[in-house]
Amino acid sequence: MSSASDRASEDGALQPLGSSAHNRWRVSAARADLVRDLIPPKPVTVQADGKLISIDLARTAMIVVDMQNDFCHPSGWLAHIGVDVAPARRPIAPLRRLLPLLRSHDVPVIWVNWGNRPDRLNLSPALLHVYNPSGNGVGLGDALPGSGAKVLERGSWSAAIVDELEVDMSDIQVAKYRMSGFHDTELDSILRNLGVTTLMFAGVNVDQCVLCTLQEANFRGYDCLLLEDCAATTSPDYCLAATLYNVRQCFGFVLSSKTIVAELDESKRQATMARP
Repeated sequence: MSSASDRASEDGALQPLGSSAHNRWRVSAARADLVRDLIPPKPVTVQADGKLISIDLARTAMIVVDMQNDFCHPSGWLAHIGVDVAPARRPIAPLRRLLPLLRSHDVPVIWVNWGNRPDRLNLSPALLHVYNPSGNGVGLGDALPGSGAKVLERGSWSAAIVDELEVDMSDIQVAKYRMSGFHDTELDSILRNLGVTTLMFAGVNVDQCVLCTLQEANFRGYDCLLLEDCAATTSPDYCLAATLYNVRQCFGFVLSSKTIVAELDESKRQATMARP
């Protein structure tokens, strides 16, 4: 049986067609080769709560949810309405260590951020009520007093990722409009084009947008890993405890990013020592 490269050499006119190397045809005017290239696995074994698990980095993506100014910055929306955003900033330091390392292993980093349309036409009254129950407050798309920044409006300072987290040119950004990053977005299509089956989750609030996105990922058949030290919430402690319990019990695994960093650092060290 011939390989994809053999088939391509048989017909030099075949051209690659597809946005991802993990999901690509080769075509010409007279022929279509639908056989995808095999992606060599990159297995990594790490300790989760209660179980040793192995994942394939070649089929893994990192999902970072809502690490945005309005949720995490002292001058953002949550701080304006009196929420202590210090807990929402806790994932910053571990993410600063983890994300560059994942990128070096070609693991896609996907930022799933709340980003309203300026006209708010995709936001229902029921959704707007959650964040502005009196109708007289500052809710989604409203201007913050003083700065005038529109709350979580796509393209604004409010919806931007906090400065402490560097966004790489290779990263992918997806705008969401509900607590689930899958609802009415292109996230699932992107993941399938990337050939991803395993998702690592980080961000805020872990009991709301992170959990809703993780749950829906589980419903769609993805393997789900919640990185406990890279996720946080401004909700009461019992919300975090319930979230961790439910993820472990129903939706996936809970682990620390430190175990991933240690394993990848050790793999790099061994690879360096093996070089002549």
